[in-house]
Amino acid sequence: MEISGRIIAVLPLQSGTSARGAWKKQEYVIEHELDSQYPKKMCFNLWGDNVDKFNIQEGQMLTVSFDVDCREYNGRWFNDIRAWRVTPQMQQAAAPEGAMPDFGGPVSGGVPFSASDAPAPAADTSSDLPF
Repeated sequence: MEISGRIIAVLPLQSGTSARGAWKKQEYVIEHELDSQYPKKMCFNLWGDNVDKFNIQEGQMLTVSFDVDCREYNGRWFNDIRAWRVTPQMQQAAAPEGAMPDFGGPVSGGVPFSASDAPAPAADTSSDLPF
């Protein structure tokens, strides 16, 4: 599964030692559906070397690939959302001041306008203006 959004919280690093050796885990909260009136939040985690590998910081825009798993402990069930790939999203560069925005779409009707499509102005000799 995959989700994109902004990291709004980096929770404290957890670490310890088990029968298999040392381990570490860090949890993060990502907010997605940013353009919605009620953005959604999800907490996911990274284990082991992935914590250092991805170096996630608060405020980053990311796309997170993850697996969802569930486990039972003492008669209760717990979800585990474990990320396995984190990709930074490219921030759009701001346009220089005074530059016209590029809306990226065709003009109305889907056909671009060209100067040859415009009707030629009638010759008017009553004014001194060149147009």
